[in-house]
Amino acid sequence: MGDKKIAVEVAYATPEEQVIIPVQIAEAADVESAIVASGVLEQFSDIDLSRNKVGIFGKACKLDRVLQSGERVEIYRALIADPKAIRKERASKAK
Repeated sequence: MGDKKIAVEVAYATPEEQVIIPVQIAEAADVESAIVASGVLEQFSDIDLSRNKVGIFGKACKLDRVLQSGERVEIYRALIADPKAIRKERASKAK
């Protein structure tokens, strides 16, 4: 293992802006380590890793998942509305 580094990205978006932060982390680092190293938690105070879901390239994962070089960690915001409920409402209005 040693002190070999890999390059990953950490991505987060609000309705107003999107950031993709390149990070160099230890080879066996996990998702949470990359998020902390990116500084995104200081940049966006609304991120709460106990509530926000995370993923890699659109596929949900846990904070302790070990990263591979070149992966993009994504931090997801909570949905403001249930997509199923919105579709149901739209369908009833269309009738």
